[in-house]
Amino acid sequence: MRILITSVRGKTGSALADRLAPRDDVELLGGSTDPARVTRDGVVPVELSWDRPDGWARANAGVDAVFVVVPLRADAPELVAAYLATTSASTHVVLLSERDPEQSGPQGWSARVEQAVRSSGRSWTLLRPGWFMQVMTDPRFLRDQIAGGELAFPHAEAPVAWTDVRDIAEVAELALLDREHAEKTYELSGPQAVLHTRTAELLSAALGRPVTYTELGTQEALDGLTGFERELTALTYERVRAGHFAVVTDDVPRLTGRPARPLEAFLADAAAAGAWSVL
Repeated sequence: MRILITSVRGKTGSALADRLAPRDDVELLGGSTDPARVTRDGVVPVELSWDRPDGWARANAGVDAVFVVVPLRADAPELVAAYLATTSASTHVVLLSERDPEQSGPQGWSARVEQAVRSSGRSWTLLRPGWFMQVMTDPRFLRDQIAGGELAFPHAEAPVAWTDVRDIAEVAELALLDREHAEKTYELSGPQAVLHTRTAELLSAALGRPVTYTELGTQEALDGLTGFERELTALTYERVRAGHFAVVTDDVPRLTGRPARPLEAFLADAAAAGAWSVL
């Protein structure tokens, strides 16, 4: 079976590649704007850029299933629709969407992406995860402040059911390999909604040194962001405040046969791997 991951170096794409690459029954293609940077064993690099549609058909040649990571840009609904039109009609599409898509992004941005998938004429599975645990180890997000002993985040009163991308990847693997998941939507979360103060306590325990929670105002949290990214992030923080990311679901344990990974386990793994070593 030939499977393509559109963004193989991203958080979920790399976790999914870890699961699929060792399989003897899968030929795994890894899409990237810079294929030379795709170096994982068992992954065939392919050029795939949302800005170069003339290469999409080549990337999709012979693909049986594709894992689509939505580009964070205003024209994503139109891009995803145009991209899927270059796949074979028999290709199965697994979309990495997000929680409550009708509430996300300007003019129902994520809901419009989902509609593009449903209207594509391809079989599909939609994954709607909560906020990733892995933002805590990503230098573009929270890693450096956590390494410095602080967790700064808006809305102290709003818990988050942090979701491990390894759980998302395990469900994505099932959906890509078995058409019994076609035309189904899965809501994915961690096993418990956790207040930010509790997250800081768990970080302190994992790192063996204090990590203090600081409540940011929304505007302060948006400093440095502009345009569509700022608009999307502002709405995401508002959805945190409204409780959209606090909902705990049973789809991960129901589909995988084991409990969703708790935040404590993720933090212990990350600490042991040196994710927050002082730079």
